[in-house]
Order: sequence, then C-alpha cells, then structure tokens
Amino acid sequence: MHQLAITHFLNSIFGGVANSILHIVGLTPKSAEFPITDPVAMQLLVFAIIIIYFLLVRMRLSADSPGAIQHVAEMIHEMVDDQAKGIIGHGHERYVPYALCVGVFILTCNLIGLIPGFASPTQFPYVPLGMAILTFVYYHYHGLREQGAWHYFLHFCGPVWWLIPLMLPIEIISHCARIMSLTIRLFANMFAGEMVTLAFFSLVPIGVPIIFLLLHVGVSVIQAFLFMLLTMIYVSLGVQHEEKHEEAHAH
Repeated sequence: MHQLAITHFLNSIFGGVANSILHIVGLTPKSAEFPITDPVAMQLLVFAIIIIYFLLVRMRLSADSPGAIQHVAEMIHEMVDDQAKGIIGHGHERYVPYALCVGVFILTCNLIGLIPGFASPTQFPYVPLGMAILTFVYYHYHGLREQGAWHYFLHFCGPVWWLIPLMLPIEIISHCARIMSLTIRLFANMFAGEMVTLAFFSLVPIGVPIIFLLLHVGVSVIQAFLFMLLTMIYVSLGVQHEEKHEEAHAH
C-alpha cells in the first residue's frame, strides 16, 4: 500500500491508537495496519504548522519592534476583518476568528502539495466536504443564536404565508446545495491543478512546469479566499435581522 512518508511515520507511532479510536466510534479502517490515511496525515501536519506559526507570533509579539511573522499575521487578520466588516457589518468581530481559521487552514492545505513528498489534503473530496459541513453547521448555529428559532425559520418561508409550501422546500434544498457547491468548487479546482501539474512535470520536467506551479499557487489562493468569502456571506445571511418577516406573516 503506497503511502506518503509522513503517513507511514504517523502510522508507525499512532496506528494502534487510531485503530482503537475508530473501533470506539464504530468505524473500520481500510487497512488495520495503516489506519491513518494520506489526507488525515496531511491535515495533521497542516494543523501543526499553523499552531507552531501562531505560537511563534505570540512569543515574539511586540508593539515596538514587530518582526516579519507578526507583520504577516497582522496583515492577514486585517484583511479578513475588513472583508467581514464589509459583508457582515455590525458585530462582525464575533465571526472573524472562524473565517480566519477557515481561510488559513484551506490555503495551507492547498499550498502544501507543492512541496515534494507531500500532497494537498483538499484534492481529496472528503476534506472539502468536511469543511463545507462545518461551515453549514456554523452559520446555521449563529443564525439560530442571533435570531431565535422562530424568526430564523421565517427566513425559509417566503414573504407571505401562502408561499410557505413552495418556498420552504426550495430554501431547504438551496441551503443543502451550498454544501455541494463549497465542496465541488474546492475539490475540483485543487484536484485538477494537481493533475495538470503532475502531467506537465512528467512530460517536460524542466522550465515549463514552473508556469503551472505558479498557476497552482494562484488557484490555491483564490479558492481559499472564495471559501472564506462565501462563509462570511452565508453567516451574514443567517444573522441578519429582517423585521419584514413579522409584518408579512402577521397578514
């Protein structure tokens, strides 16, 4: 069974623990000898890289002489905060940490595949699917928290009561389709980028593939930004207050 070196390393140390956890939750790995798969191993590596980076930022935090890594962290946070403020508006600060984590995690997952011996976790469909489901739960949770169950339910019912039988199924399907949209967009672009890059490296190993590596970097950044942007949009639609719902349904 072909595995990345890091996957083989993690299985050699934590394989037994992984098998035990999978058994507890009622899952059976494809291989009892190698329960940790490549995408899981790469996600763990990405998680470790992000944690180490922000620990370094925290340790070297300085108002008088900020270093390069602090400047990068502040720049990323300011960019995400500005986007959230423009999309969500008042109270956007509550949602910046999640949007920031989503953007940084997906971007790192996208780019790490450019390193020889590694693979982008986002080229495997269940990684984007997991992120999409997490985002789906997140914005619905905050919509319910912000507006209450009844007012949030009215979002799905249309402007007048007699449209409920039509609008409710459409809205439910529309929200579920967001999971598919987020998943397919990220997975398809990253998978295609990986395949194109590998194809040109095998055909023309010198010179030309650099163009496709740069293209892959561009696609990685754009897809991470789009996922983060759509997350903010879904949150804004979930938490916005619409007084018209009460007036329409009162009639």
